[in-house]
Amino acid sequence: MFRRNFAAGAAALLLLLTGCIEIEPDPEPAEGGSAETAVPPPTGSATPPGSPGSETPEDTDVAISSTREDSVYPQIGDPLVDALHYDLTLAWTPTTDTLRATEQLTFRATDTADRFQLDFDDVLTIDALTVDGAEATYERTDKDLVVQHPVEADGEYVVELTYSGTPEPYEAPTERSDFELGVGWHVTPEHEVWTIQEPYGAFTWFAANDQPADKALYDFTLTVPEPWTGIANGELTSDVAADGLRTTTWHLAEPAASYLVTVAFADYTATELTSARGVPITIWGPTDDPDAIGETEYAGEAMDWLEQYLGPYPFDTFGILIYDGTSGMETQTMVTLGATDYATSRNVVVHELAHHWYGDTVTPSDWSDVWMNEGMAMYLQGMWEAEDEGITIDDKMDQWASFEVQERAYAGPPADYDPTNFGAGNIYYGPALMWHELRQQIGDDAFFSMIRSWPADQENGNADREEYLAWIEATTGEELSAFFDAWLLGTTTPPRD
Repeated sequence: MFRRNFAAGAAALLLLLTGCIEIEPDPEPAEGGSAETAVPPPTGSATPPGSPGSETPEDTDVAISSTREDSVYPQIGDPLVDALHYDLTLAWTPTTDTLRATEQLTFRATDTADRFQLDFDDVLTIDALTVDGAEATYERTDKDLVVQHPVEADGEYVVELTYSGTPEPYEAPTERSDFELGVGWHVTPEHEVWTIQEPYGAFTWFAANDQPADKALYDFTLTVPEPWTGIANGELTSDVAADGLRTTTWHLAEPAASYLVTVAFADYTATELTSARGVPITIWGPTDDPDAIGETEYAGEAMDWLEQYLGPYPFDTFGILIYDGTSGMETQTMVTLGATDYATSRNVVVHELAHHWYGDTVTPSDWSDVWMNEGMAMYLQGMWEAEDEGITIDDKMDQWASFEVQERAYAGPPADYDPTNFGAGNIYYGPALMWHELRQQIGDDAFFSMIRSWPADQENGNADREEYLAWIEATTGEELSAFFDAWLLGTTTPPRD
């Protein structure tokens, strides 16, 4: 997300992204609907069009994950559950701010137990819950949904829920100003919906194993009164209007972590583009404000630029969703950007697109390693900015180094940060400087071969710091343990060449 509150001395320089980054705070709270709106919401009650919109994909092997307990936020997720496929049928009624939903979750049990647990906010009412078609008992406390149903190791199970209510954001573990409204599901004063959930928050609107090591396939069926549209990740596979309602279906063909999923409801107009290689790109902007898309039509050129260094874009489609807010997030194949000049600028488009190689196709297994996402996306953004500004990459790194020490002092080392201050500048700038130092040490040929090979070798996978750094040493032939320890775990910034 976008962030604004840098440590003292850094605020005057740049605004950054954390997977997202902050731009400017929303002038109005975006929680809940208001009784009066400047633009009346569409009328009509949206109801789910029946059972979930698609069958479970026959081949879910690509979604098999090595689950784990998160070292930073162990209260989120359950390693017993390996989600394989989520089928989400969501209907939003703006006049009452009501979500009515059906979810079908196919998961693999990683061990034998007499119960399993999902993350699901108890502000939503469960109307029915079954496992493999049979009614199951469950207990709920805050965000913990414990289902009393036995599972066996490597067995596959299908959980189906119907539920309803008005989802609410969840408190975010950070001091960043763009997280003030929380994470997860948000309702604007105009009753529009947007979702951003890093490091967690998907559980505010569907039952999830909300930890990044668990990647799954997704299908969405979204219904809302016309002329609004429901937007989600992946490919738009159908768009049907009938009886005053519009239903769209979306298919995400590659597995994604739950924090990389997005859903939005509002009145959108699509702008269709393609990259030089022919990748279809769609910009979804507000119908009543065509200028809100800013510079996002640069997406095709940004993809072309990144492919020089990272290889082919790793997914079939790309999109950008503009919402009434201030942050940005690299939600997989459908980036979520606030309607501000900075959030929709070319450098932010480059950053969030870079995450599709670093963060999306290869995702950290643990939140201690969010630097793996942000450091490389930030370095690539720095390379692009230097080129765009007509300066050297050394000059750009000198600019960032002038305040990196303050970011590290403010929130801790990049790989051992303060868990109550997620997404501070320390996970961006220090790792970006580290990559530049490594580039100088091993040379351009070895460096660019390395950064291109990693996402290709690990496509649709996860990794932690130990796995990643061992791969880098094997690939480069360099012994780098002291180098990485200093940059990632040191309390002070290492000397630069």
